[in-house]
Amino acid sequence: QVRLVESGGGLVQAGGSLRLSCAASGRPFSSYAMGWVRHAPVNEREFVEAISGSGVNTYHADAVKGRFTIYRDNAKNTVYLQMNSLNPEDTAVYYCATKLDYYSDYASQGNYDYWGQGTQVTVSS
Repeated sequence: QVRLVESGGGLVQAGGSLRLSCAASGRPFSSYAMGWVRHAPVNEREFVEAISGSGVNTYHADAVKGRFTIYRDNAKNTVYLQMNSLNPEDTAVYYCATKLDYYSDYASQGNYDYWGQGTQVTVSS
């Protein structure tokens, strides 16, 4: 069974930084794309970052472009989300996700089949 475990969330002041981690197991990690999705109570789930299996290709939603960076360490079976210049609008539960279809578009939220439990990020003003 695919297992994704997020960590690194917490409370941070506006303008600060935070790094989220997602440890994966149960599959050949380097063969699969990974993504980050966030969900604030008032909003629909938002696909914010994604990375291809090799790490060569990345996707960034407009709302986080230039502030968030996704990267992966395939040797450690871990994907990261580095978040800089955080603002209160970034407050949400952040989920790590992976897709089971190797050939589907890595940058499309609808292709992601398995999510972790999420980690809460709260940005205070």
